[in-house]
This record gives sequence, C-alpha cells and structure tokens, in this order.
Amino acid sequence: MYFYYVYILKCSDNSYYTGITNDLDKRIKEHTYGKYRDCYTYKRRPIEVKFYETFNDVLQAIYFEKKIKRWTRAKKKALIDGDFDMLQILAECRNATHYKYRGK
Repeated sequence: MYFYYVYILKCSDNSYYTGITNDLDKRIKEHTYGKYRDCYTYKRRPIEVKFYETFNDVLQAIYFEKKIKRWTRAKKKALIDGDFDMLQILAECRNATHYKYRGK
C-alpha cells in the first residue's frame, strides 16, 4: 500500500510552498539540495518542513493539496500552528450577503 503526503515548506524568503509526494523523505532532500533548478524552492533555499499530512488515497491527497494552494497565507499559518479555531474563522465567508450579516 502506498502512502501519499501533502506538505508545506517554509522557504528562506518566508513564503510557503505546498506539494504532494509518495516519498516524503526523498522529496524533502530534493528540495533541500536543489535537484530541480526550475522548482519554486530552488532559489528560496534553505527550506523547512512546517506541516505534512498522510493519505492512503491519492485522490484525497491531490484534493487537499489543491485546496491548500488556494488558501491565504494566514490560513496556511493557522494549519501549520494547529490553530483550528483560527482556521475556522478565516474560512468563514465575510461578504455582505453572508447569513451572519443579513439585516445588520
């Protein structure tokens, strides 16, 4: 059985990189040593692993990776910190048509 990992790296420029792999140790080493010159992290080394989640199903892993890539930096930071209350707050819709704001 394969395992799949969705991970978040913090780069030297303080940006976050989100990726997916089926061999986390190997992929982190590739990022660390700059195996691929056209990779986002190549010029942003050193990198630091801030978060990873393990999946049995590759489709679930792909879905989660794509979801995180659309998130704001604040939401990624809340996930990294394990601050699920803040993650919930940041996930709430805040536009004027949201049910919490009707009639106010």
